[in-house]
Amino acid sequence: MKDIQALELRRHQLMIQASRERKEFAEHFEPWEKPLSWADKGVDAFNFIKGNPILWTSAFAALAHYKPKLASKALAVGWGAMKLLKGTKKLI
Repeated sequence: MKDIQALELRRHQLMIQASRERKEFAEHFEPWEKPLSWADKGVDAFNFIKGNPILWTSAFAALAHYKPKLASKALAVGWGAMKLLKGTKKLI
């Protein structure tokens, strides 16, 4: 019986300690909350565009139709970035 009471007391102390540590952790990372939220939204948007090739292909087609010079520059930059990423991927 005494062991159960000691375990209950220890459990209660650990719960208080965990609560206090969670609060301290949250306070420490509070300044990062907004930037990380924006980064998370950016990752979600990238994954959405990556998963819907018709969307970005249509957008590029419209750009090429209305602004061919800009589309040409965008294509050159995108192609260069893709080659750079593939090159770094091979190194890793």
